[in-house]
Amino acid sequence: MSNCHSRVGNFEFSKPDIEKACETGGLLSMEVEFSLRCNFHCPYCYVPDNAFLQHELTREEICDTILQAKDLGARRIIVLGGEPMVYPYTMEMIKFIRGRDLEVEMFTNGFNITDYTAKQLFDYKVNVVLKMNTFDRDLQDMLTGEKGSYKIIQDALVSLKQAGYPSGDAHLIVSTIICRLNIEELPKMWQWLRDQQIIPYFEMITPQGNAKENEWLHVDSKRVRDLFLDLEKIDREKYGYIWESQPPLVANKCLRHKFSCLLTSQGYIMPCVGINIPVGNIRQQKLKEIISESEAIEDLRNHKATIKGPCHSCEKADSCYGCRGAAYQLTGDYLASDPLCWHNIERLGQIRYLPTQTKDLIPQELPMRIVHRLLEVGDRRAKVETQVSHDMPFVSKDGLLDEVSYLELMAQAMAALHGFKQVDKSKSMLEGFLLGAKNIKIFKRVHVGDILTISVFKYARYGEFGIVKASIARDKDLVAEGEIKIWHK
Repeated sequence: MSNCHSRVGNFEFSKPDIEKACETGGLLSMEVEFSLRCNFHCPYCYVPDNAFLQHELTREEICDTILQAKDLGARRIIVLGGEPMVYPYTMEMIKFIRGRDLEVEMFTNGFNITDYTAKQLFDYKVNVVLKMNTFDRDLQDMLTGEKGSYKIIQDALVSLKQAGYPSGDAHLIVSTIICRLNIEELPKMWQWLRDQQIIPYFEMITPQGNAKENEWLHVDSKRVRDLFLDLEKIDREKYGYIWESQPPLVANKCLRHKFSCLLTSQGYIMPCVGINIPVGNIRQQKLKEIISESEAIEDLRNHKATIKGPCHSCEKADSCYGCRGAAYQLTGDYLASDPLCWHNIERLGQIRYLPTQTKDLIPQELPMRIVHRLLEVGDRRAKVETQVSHDMPFVSKDGLLDEVSYLELMAQAMAALHGFKQVDKSKSMLEGFLLGAKNIKIFKRVHVGDILTISVFKYARYGEFGIVKASIARDKDLVAEGEIKIWHK
């Protein structure tokens, strides 16, 4: 008997390697978008149809970042898209990566996988992940948004097999999304792939990009659970593979946030395609600096201590955090419990969603609590909303908000971000102090009834102290801006 979790499809790494990457702030892999251009229009794609395609990285910038990733310990580069084989320099890039003794995995829809290019990929020992969602021609075309896509995929499969795939040096993987239209045929498809030594890579849809606009794709969590259990039984009884079902990948675990990151085609570093929060840009900072300074990456690497709600107390919490992308896309919080995990079906009421009230996030009580709703949370960033009312402190008889309160609005906005991250982590009273301010500029006065948005970004951190850039806006008008120094416990 074998254990699929060891290295299914060569997608994961050993536990000691993962823990070492966490401890040292290193990487084991990096996902890279050469370009977002694609010949398909998949209704579930994480890249929306109106994606911004300008100012993409040059080959030199991509290569430099890959070398930086290698210096951080990366062994594998995972090529995403768009469609890599639409990008005219993909083979050149693969040659560069392999020449630096790095593994390559490439996700492709089969476009331009001819006999010649398939042989090139095989010779470079590229692990090819071919996107194929069904045996049905019409359904496959529907799930790519492109007539004729079925033939492109099948022709690519033939060319890859003729080139020598799959082999011990060059894996062939088929990537399949689980949706309402194909779920009944997936057990048959799983066995068909296993019988040919092709690795099945079945995954739940992350509700983002185009998938948010196409509810007809989505499957009830209980039905997804049943599919996972069916495939687990098939693997155990027919093929001798032993694994335990958990979302979002069949026969595999997604722990990528402990050792990986995404380089987008515009140079942004993000935790993954699902958590599309920019934590930095390689045109402005080195990769090592971005990773070491990112609180989001730090939080995700320390998931056992930081994840909230039922996922925090789940019996599988040591080796599972659900799908972080699904959690972020559905709740606005990358540390929330995964609402799509079947273990949470009866516990959805325990999951907190943004926007949320600030009343239990900051130490101030009424009337001194003058920020009302936490709207958005990012990497060291937040947006908070309040509406000026007559019963708020600092409001004059004629309905004007005293400008001295602007500093308190900024400080309470940062306190709301800190408090939100502490939810479910600490039962002790939240504490914090505004220690100082500089470069405060006042542009507008505000009145009772005005709705204000306070944006904060902690750009420097020294232990429990932080320096925060903050701004206050009314609609599109900037009211005030400046920097504050804070302490939070």
